[in-house]
Parts: sequence; structure tokens; C-alpha cells
Amino acid sequence: MPPGQAAPANVTELHRYAQALIVQLTADGTAPEPPPGVTDVPDHWLAPAVAALVRIMAGEDAHEAVERASRLDAERTALFLCLALAVCGLGDRVHASWLGTAFGELAADRPVTPGQRALWLAAARGAYGPVGKIFVLRKLDATAVPAEDERWLKALIPAEPEVTAPPSLDGFSELADLPEIARSLKAAATLRRLRERCAEIVATPATGEVTKVVQGTIWTEDEPLAVLRSLIGQEDREPPLGSLTELLLRDIRPGGDPHLAALALHVGAPAVKASAEALLEVVRRPPPDSVTVSLLGHPVTLRPEGPDQESLAAAEQRIAAERLSGRPRPWGAYVLFGVAAVLVVLGLLLFPPLAVAGLGVAGGAGYLLWRHRVAEGQEMRQVQKRISELSDLADKAVWALHEYARELEARAEAAAEDVAELTRMLRRGPRAA
Repeated sequence: MPPGQAAPANVTELHRYAQALIVQLTADGTAPEPPPGVTDVPDHWLAPAVAALVRIMAGEDAHEAVERASRLDAERTALFLCLALAVCGLGDRVHASWLGTAFGELAADRPVTPGQRALWLAAARGAYGPVGKIFVLRKLDATAVPAEDERWLKALIPAEPEVTAPPSLDGFSELADLPEIARSLKAAATLRRLRERCAEIVATPATGEVTKVVQGTIWTEDEPLAVLRSLIGQEDREPPLGSLTELLLRDIRPGGDPHLAALALHVGAPAVKASAEALLEVVRRPPPDSVTVSLLGHPVTLRPEGPDQESLAAAEQRIAAERLSGRPRPWGAYVLFGVAAVLVVLGLLLFPPLAVAGLGVAGGAGYLLWRHRVAEGQEMRQVQKRISELSDLADKAVWALHEYARELEARAEAAAEDVAELTRMLRRGPRAA
């Protein structure tokens, strides 16, 4: 070793400096001055990779250092440079070939690696500019999403949307609860919520300037830093993540990163559009020709031309039977009439005052019988009122169904507009900058 030249550093010193480098990159986007000889560790990819990073950040030529590091480990070198430059806000200095080498290939039958996910996140947030986002989009698009996959709808709208009964069915909750009508109302509400959710996603602000330097602690606990720490040996190598579809479905759920959600929506557009069209078909289904609902606690069949007379008559008979069949007969009055008859006969044959007493008992029996007839008449009037109420309610329910059918046309037009607007949003795709 020539006099005055520092001895090469060992791997421990290299890792220590690399750790300090990552810490300062996340703090203020600058690189600490490397100690003498720390980047001269032979046969270790990290040494020339760190040297290349420092040169790139200083605006100097790093071609030779990148070449040396790539010969030792091309994939790790590319991943290290891409993520470190993204963290310090210099993602525009990343070479397109480095992105390709670092990212590798995605496949539906293989889990996504932490490195791929970190590059995915950095690109989605605009760390590499429009070109980097387009690069990741093409990688994601390589895996086709089946249009019949309903998991996308459930991921976009995990909670059941609130369904309110239309004005036409106000006061007729029995009609709103019918399966055919409830499905249509729920489909319309779900479709409207789907449009709103997609509008929230595509309204994500432009991300061309979202960097560590501009946004302060944007990368604090995200994948880029975790992967960088793993690369320099500060942490154990992270295990593979979930499948591509699992990550996309997680990204698109409410409350997630809006930039990742925008990319996920672009990838899942075929499935989202298919779900929207299926919901539209449910909304467009005409109301049933006849429905059976419970009116005043009795099943009545309703048709467009009016309530079914047979079911209405059966309901009226049940109302009359419930109110009248349980009434007891005036047995007390009958018994008193019998006693009165006996007393009258005994009075005529044996003791006349008994006949007078018999007549008094007969009067009491007549009073009891009169009270029973009066009560029975009142009960009949109540039955007739109840039957009239049932008939009136059945007629109103039929008119409510007619109003619902007219509202259905307007609701179907609104649903069609929701699908059209949703389709336009999906065609536009995520903005690249």
C-alpha cells in the first residue's frame, strides 16, 4: 500500500457508513462525507454502489462506480440506487435501465417482493416522474384482471351502502322490503357509491413533486426505507409479500394511499366496469307483475290492475273470523231465561209470588241479551271498518307500485349516467404527473 493512502475499510465499517447515509438521506436529503477508504471494500457490491450514490447526489459522473457494483450484484445495485435516490428527492436521476433491473417481472402466480413493492410505491407517489409511473403501470398491466372478479367491488365498497325507500313507497315499508324492489334499490345505491368512490380515487392530486425533500417525513415508515435497511444489512431480508391481486385489492380499499389506489383502479378497471354494468342491469329490471305483501297483518296479492280479489276476500274473512269467532255466546242470559220459566210455572201451580219473581228474572235475562247484541253490533261495525281500511290500503299500495314504476325509469336513467361517468373515469386512467 503506498505511503499516505488509507487502508481499505472492512464490511462492518461500510455498513455503518451506509446506515448513517440512509439516516441523513431521510433527514435532509443529503449524504455525509464518506470516511477515507470506506468505499474501497473489495468484492462487495455495496461499496461501489454507495460511491456511485454519493457521486450522483453531488452531480458527478458515477458511470464507472455503477459498472463495478453491477458486475458484483446488478439487481441489488439497481434497487439500492433507485430507492435511495427516490428517498432523497432525486428520483429524476434514476436510469430507466436501473428501474427495469431492480423491478424484475411480476406474475399473478408469484408473490410480490418487498423491492418491487417499494419501487411500486415510490413510482406511484411520483418519485420518478411520469416515466416511472408509466413504467410501473405497464408492469401491473401485464397481469390481466378477470372481468368477473367481484372482489374489486367489495374492496372499493366494503360497507353496505345506506338504502332509503323512494318517496313513492313512503308508508309502505312492506313494499320496500320485497326482494325484487330491495335488490333494485340496493343496486342503485351501490352504483352511486361506486361512482363516488372512483371519483375520490381519480381526484388524487398530481404527484410529480411528491418527494422526501418537499414533503418532509413522507417515507418515514414506508417500504422504500425498510428495503434500503434490508439491503445494507441493517435488518434481515424481508420475506415476500402477498400476491399481486391481494396487494391491489388492499390498495383500493378506503383509507389507503391515494396514489396506490389510483394505480390499482387502473389495473382493476375491467372488473370495476363489469360490476357497474351488472348493477345497472339489476336497477333496470322492471317491477314484478304481482307481489304479495302483508297488509294489516294479512297477505294480499297486488297486481297493476288492482288487488287480487280472491286474496283480498280471504283476508277479509280472516279479519271477521279473528274479531267474531272468539266472542262467547250469552250463556248467562239463556240460563236466566230457563230459571225464569221454572219460577213462572211454579208460581202458577203453587205460589203466585214465584211467578212475579220469574218475570223479574226474565227481565234481567233480556237485559243481558240486549247488551250482548249491542256489543256484537259494535264489533261488526269494527270489522266492517277494518275491512274497509284493508281495501283502501290495498288500493293505495297498488298506486304506490305504479308511482314506483315511474320512479324506476328516472332511477335507471341516473344509474346509466353513473355507469357512463364511471367508464369515462376508468378510460382516463391515473394521471402520470
